[in-house]
Amino acid sequence: MLRFATIVLAFFAVTSAQATEAGWALLRDGGHVVLLAHAYATGTVDPATVDIEKCSTQRNLSDRGKQQARKMGALFAARAAETERVVSSPYCRCLDTAEIAFRDEPERLDALGLPLADEAAAAEQKAAVLKQIADFSGSGNLILVTHPETIRAIAGVSAREGEAVIVRAEGEGLHVLGRIVFN
Repeated sequence: MLRFATIVLAFFAVTSAQATEAGWALLRDGGHVVLLAHAYATGTVDPATVDIEKCSTQRNLSDRGKQQARKMGALFAARAAETERVVSSPYCRCLDTAEIAFRDEPERLDALGLPLADEAAAAEQKAAVLKQIADFSGSGNLILVTHPETIRAIAGVSAREGEAVIVRAEGEGLHVLGRIVFN
């Protein structure tokens, strides 16, 4: 049983590495949109009293997350075409990931925040993000820094903290082109 588990883990490690290499190959050409889940943050849930304007009331990047964000930035600089724009959720962990990785203050987009509970509001939120993606036609890459939950709500795929999902608009939704895992 232990041998089977080891083989399965090795398979997923190789598959993840291949997916990451394929993702970098896409980004080298530019013109792509990346949904980037914020780097590692402390805790698992924001407090009920979260105030979007006060970082002290939110989950924030851990020391490991800050290190991960620096690694993200270095890899984007070394392996991808120019980053044309960086847009972020207004949550501090996303803003900090963007600032550390891309060394610039990102544009803020409320629609990249955590998914809203109200169905109609969630549909508007998704539509606003899809519009950003559909309207992009740059030669560099567009980076949208957001939350794993938001990526799931918008793209229909799970992402971990510190994972990039490369997408393109397709019909009324998104098509996932590739992924990059930052450890």
